Amino acid sequence: MRLNCDLGESFGAWQMGLDQDVMPHIDQANIACGFHGGDPLVIQNTLALAKQHQVMVGAHPSYPDLQGFGRRSMQCSANEIKAFLHYQIAAIAGMAATQGMKIHYIKPHGALYNDMMKKPSVLMAIMQAVASYHQPLVLMIQATPMFKQHQQQAKKLGLTLWAEAFADRCYDDEGYLLSREHKGALHCKEKMLAQVQQLKTQGTVTTVTGKTLVLAADSLCVHGDNMAAVAAIKEIKHLLTS
Repeated sequence: MRLNCDLGESFGAWQMGLDQDVMPHIDQANIACGFHGGDPLVIQNTLALAKQHQVMVGAHPSYPDLQGFGRRSMQCSANEIKAFLHYQIAAIAGMAATQGMKIHYIKPHGALYNDMMKKPSVLMAIMQAVASYHQPLVLMIQATPMFKQHQQQAKKLGLTLWAEAFADRCYDDEGYLLSREHKGALHCKEKMLAQVQQLKTQGTVTTVTGKTLVLAADSLCVHGDNMAAVAAIKEIKHLLTS
């Protein structure tokens, strides 16, 4: 499994994450496109950092919700979703091209990601947006028991999917992330490392009720919001490569 992390989410004087500390230890950088975080200078610098460390770059688009950091769901039509995705992808792709780079995949952010996994109409709009972009791109979605069905939908559009698992999040029995409103939604370091080991060796996770769930993941999401998290990423990287 590759390691991916959401980066480039600072905005102006407001700093989010420890991008410089995280970048050397990951394989894929999901770079914010300006709609929930990121500004032109942040995007430019994050791309340069990814290039320096030879990290694969993906666009991390969201609902147009800068004030809410993209964590608020919005009622948007399919055409609106396709348009604001193309707008954000083009921004990152264009800035990457000026540095001799290209983007490889799309991973939606926050509420858009959650809606994609819970609302078939939103997922289809996102699939259609990525499939109709003028260059081939992969769409990263959450690994759930529904992933094979999602692959079939994507195949009809000529779209490739990557399945994503989460290192630090607890799962419910349906294979979705347990809401942050519930106790135990975020794993402590010990549980996080145990979940990564289980995913690596068995291809499964243990849900909040103790059920074993099969999850075949291509990429593992990690977060680098503080130095403790960065240290955990280093341990996860060592665990996956040893």
